[in-house]
Amino acid sequence: MKETALVYSENEFGKLDGKVANGLVRHSAKYNIVGIIDSTKSGLDAGEHLDGIINGIPVFATLEKAIGILNQVPDYFIYGIAPLEPLLSHSEKEVIHTAIKAGMNIVMGLPEFISDDPTSAELAKKYGVTILDVRKPPARENLHSFTGKIREVETPVITVSGTDCAVGKRTTALKLAQALQAEGLNAVFITTGQTGILQGSKYGIAIDMLSSGFATGEVENAILESLKENPDIIVVEGQGSLSHPAFTSSSAILRGAMPKAIILQHPPMRKTRCDFPNIPMPTLENEIEMLEIFSGAKVIGITINHEGMTDSEVEKVSLEYEIKYGLPTTDVLKNDCSKLIKKLYEVFPDLISIEPLLCLPQE
Repeated sequence: MKETALVYSENEFGKLDGKVANGLVRHSAKYNIVGIIDSTKSGLDAGEHLDGIINGIPVFATLEKAIGILNQVPDYFIYGIAPLEPLLSHSEKEVIHTAIKAGMNIVMGLPEFISDDPTSAELAKKYGVTILDVRKPPARENLHSFTGKIREVETPVITVSGTDCAVGKRTTALKLAQALQAEGLNAVFITTGQTGILQGSKYGIAIDMLSSGFATGEVENAILESLKENPDIIVVEGQGSLSHPAFTSSSAILRGAMPKAIILQHPPMRKTRCDFPNIPMPTLENEIEMLEIFSGAKVIGITINHEGMTDSEVEKVSLEYEIKYGLPTTDVLKNDCSKLIKKLYEVFPDLISIEPLLCLPQE
């Protein structure tokens, strides 16, 4: 059985900086999410607030109220916010210390490593709980340098890149991998960030805390490790945006994965970069050109982030993009991945010969 977890996302659940909590509400193979902590959405159903689909995960005002209403102490307290500011506030540390005293193991995804904080470490020892900083890099001797072996991989490797951070690259990549598995293909998902790790991805690492050389090598190594499962196709989560000056992880992913095709995630209504209101969003034309020149791979599809859009606007923009760019366009949360899968069969025809063999009806 999966261990139970409360996810802290005060004032951020359903927003851009609450993407860790958002991702865990949508999918968690590792934890049983029993509640979200956000006083501004207290009393709501997390799934209904996020996607309009009731999923039975309640939103609580405080940690204390969550424990009281649940009538149990969950196994884990997960910090579910991914802010630009990398450090915890005093009040947030107090909430974490309260969780420790209640007997909850702590899972953090910030660049500030709580396990290195003497007060937190002493409390954890006193109350017999663990602290896991998922973005804390492995010891240097356990990191992998780039080898170039990725060039020998014949399995189709797809990256889901984006025009900005927090646009849904991980969600699209995971949905695509799941849809390909439903087709009968052995699709493997490679994570490159903390949320994917928390969701239970078998392969990958949070690469944004690594030096550039090791980041490239760790992406390559995750793909090479996944080959032991004899995958038919490998889907790699992107980070940030290749054109965004604040992120270098995008280039490390493209270098380490050497994708054979790229899917590009884009929020049509976003005018400026997330957390950088003075930096305008790139055009799709510029991002596609940059990705294709840098990687040597073709962008084969566009996926929509529907923030600030109605369903009719999503359909209208999707049709406009398909006409303008000649690429299949969809919103995988509003619709599905069928357009993308059809394009993948077109680009990688060998997948078609694999799929029917795996989808034969059972006797």
